[in-house]
Amino acid sequence: MVCRHCHESVVSRPRGLCWRCYYTPGVREQYAPKGFTQRLAIGFRDPPLPEKPTRARPGSRAKIRVLAKRAARGVQLWHPLDVRLEDLPD
Repeated sequence: MVCRHCHESVVSRPRGLCWRCYYTPGVREQYAPKGFTQRLAIGFRDPPLPEKPTRARPGSRAKIRVLAKRAARGVQLWHPLDVRLEDLPD
């Protein structure tokens, strides 16, 4: 991959820039961060909570299905009121 700025050197720095362009004053600021650094620039946000807690027993197939559905929807995997092992009778 070649540098986004000079189109000559091999990319070796973030933002798709070569070493020389990355450290040249004013060049780095012209290109937005890519990938992980872009997420750092924006900031991490917690996904929303699931709409309701589940009564599925932890480790059960039902709980795994609930977790898979939550992951597909992009919400947090665990709701604070989900059933926990400590909540179950012996």
